[in-house]
Amino acid sequence: MNSFFKTFFAALLAFVVGGILIGIFAVMTFAGLAAMFSAPVATVGSNAVLKIDLAEQITDSPISSPLRSLDLRTMRVRPSYTLLEALTAIEAAADDDRIAGIYLNVAGGSAGVATLQELRGAVSQFKESGKFVVGYSDFYTQGSYYFTSVADRVWLNPEGTILWQGLASNVMFYKGLLDKLGVRAEVVRHGSYKAAVEPFILDRMSPENREQTTTLLGSIWGSLLSEISASRGIDSALLQNYASDLALRSASAALEYGFVDSLLYNDQVDSLLVSLSGGTGREPEVVTLGQYIAGHRLLPSPSANQVAVVYADGQIIDGPSVEEYVGGQTVAAQLARARTDDRVKAVVLRVNSPGGSALASEVIWREVELIREQKPVVVSMGDVAASGGYYISCPADIILASPATITGSIGVFGLLFDAGDALRNKLGITVDVARTNPSADMGVPFRPLSAAERDYLQYQVESVYGTFIGHVAAGRNLSVARVDEIGGGRVWSGVSAREIGLVDGFGGLKTAILLAADRAGIADDFSIREVSEPADPLTEVLRSLSQVRAASVESELGLAFREYSRLQRMLGERGAQAIMPYTFDIH
Repeated sequence: MNSFFKTFFAALLAFVVGGILIGIFAVMTFAGLAAMFSAPVATVGSNAVLKIDLAEQITDSPISSPLRSLDLRTMRVRPSYTLLEALTAIEAAADDDRIAGIYLNVAGGSAGVATLQELRGAVSQFKESGKFVVGYSDFYTQGSYYFTSVADRVWLNPEGTILWQGLASNVMFYKGLLDKLGVRAEVVRHGSYKAAVEPFILDRMSPENREQTTTLLGSIWGSLLSEISASRGIDSALLQNYASDLALRSASAALEYGFVDSLLYNDQVDSLLVSLSGGTGREPEVVTLGQYIAGHRLLPSPSANQVAVVYADGQIIDGPSVEEYVGGQTVAAQLARARTDDRVKAVVLRVNSPGGSALASEVIWREVELIREQKPVVVSMGDVAASGGYYISCPADIILASPATITGSIGVFGLLFDAGDALRNKLGITVDVARTNPSADMGVPFRPLSAAERDYLQYQVESVYGTFIGHVAAGRNLSVARVDEIGGGRVWSGVSAREIGLVDGFGGLKTAILLAADRAGIADDFSIREVSEPADPLTEVLRSLSQVRAASVESELGLAFREYSRLQRMLGERGAQAIMPYTFDIH
């Protein structure tokens, strides 16, 4: 018997040690691959052209591990950099004598509207250096054309097109499916505009949701038209008519209506770039934005005075951050470190979040409130800072947004499901229970809520909502009644949010950092410190493997994958939620 146990434990030990060694080998292998295939550092000669292609991944928060850039499906590294790096690089290029101009070659990319506005603003500021900015593509989406329209000259392939049709937001409803299955959604919420739960209780948009969605899209579309009109000299009313009439049916129509300046092939563009840059070869000397970032130290030199940048990038969840989720515990700890570090003189909280757990939002809010008592704190809103994303923003001294930032959504909801009838009628499964108290099994998906339980949950929602609007009222110096009036779960664009006092002004991440430094009195001598958690190599490997599984699901679901992911995140939360009802694409 003793020999058996000795053999058993020896085998178990060998298994554990072997697993650890395999894990270490996998980490080293993937790290080596990431290093091997990472973007090469380019040598920038004279008369170089900085090429900006949004196919390179732009992230809000820093990627903590090189493995994040490794796509295990293709075994290739997708170049990536942060928005701050991109903005700083464009600013540096304006003063770099080796850079003759910028070439925008933007066919697609996944950047949001507010991110595009920040990048476009940086390119517009670059033009003040007197250097050229040109843009070319075989095909323009509305987003890529908006970005490229800032260029001095815009070119298009003679057989190319510009997608120009306006903005839309499609909402998928599941009530009909739930009815067929015999599943009933149990919803408690505060705010008639809090539309995140509507897909489970309605089969079409409520009047309130249609109103807020139409207003939001109209505001963002109007902002884009205004900027394009100023750059291209086309009246906004005409731009609107062209979209309504689907007038851009060909490249020649785009030329006729003033959207582009010339119809050219790629080789002709290369020749023009050589001429514009003062080059002597047959092809222009091009350096990509990623290569320029990789080869140059772009952030300010280290200083005893620091502006800390903390990122809340993703859906907010309880506990620590995982993958693309913002953990209340993790972000609160990062903010606490910045608060207690004497070298940090000011803090910028970069928020790009649709919200999530109300409790986790409260945990983060508390730390922002504590920082405000000791040092300046500025919030920089990205593509979306709504619901819980606005909850954590409201205590800041100053809130900056882009005109297209989606924000507000000051509302709370809880969502449960009763699948008891579905199990019994469709599958013949019944569920029984023994309990010590009437509501001991409250929340199980096998029975409806009692009147007392619904009253209990509604109280929880009302309590969280009351706390939410109280925080907003105190942070924004508004009355509770006024916050309730503009709250109710309603979503606003950055333009509307500024008008009603939810944000202080327009500006991107760089502007927020400069403003924070100025308020701290260190504008002439400071460095930027991006606060992030160190990556765990084994966790990164496992995360990469999980991405392969996600990719296989995406290949099956196609365009429905994003909706699937959104539902998975929302239904995975417990307790009161403060989350934005939907997203939309600029196309």
